[in-house]
Amino acid sequence: MVTRTTARKKGSWFERLMADHFAWALKDDRIDRAVKRGANDIGDIAGVRFHGHRIAVEVKNTTKVELSKWATEAEAERVNLKALAGLTIHKRVGKTDPGSQWVTMTVNDLVALMREERP
Repeated sequence: MVTRTTARKKGSWFERLMADHFAWALKDDRIDRAVKRGANDIGDIAGVRFHGHRIAVEVKNTTKVELSKWATEAEAERVNLKALAGLTIHKRVGKTDPGSQWVTMTVNDLVALMREERP
């Protein structure tokens, strides 16, 4: 049975895994788990940048896929962070390698990354 405490622990473990992977892969020790800010949430991982632009990163460790809800969260976090784009990293069932997880974003966020500005 998955309790609220168990779910929180799974979420915290996955956030730490992904933050550490980003810091290692991007060779940037400023990347870490973000401080929770309630209504002014800026995502789960702080310090992620693309060509100097901030990126809001939401992390989900659940088997229930709720892309629409997650996209809404990532957009709110993007706005709060004043970021170029927002994305969601979600756990891939049966995979523990952080580089093998799923990434979801809107087309507008993908275009913003490609143009390095919001469409």
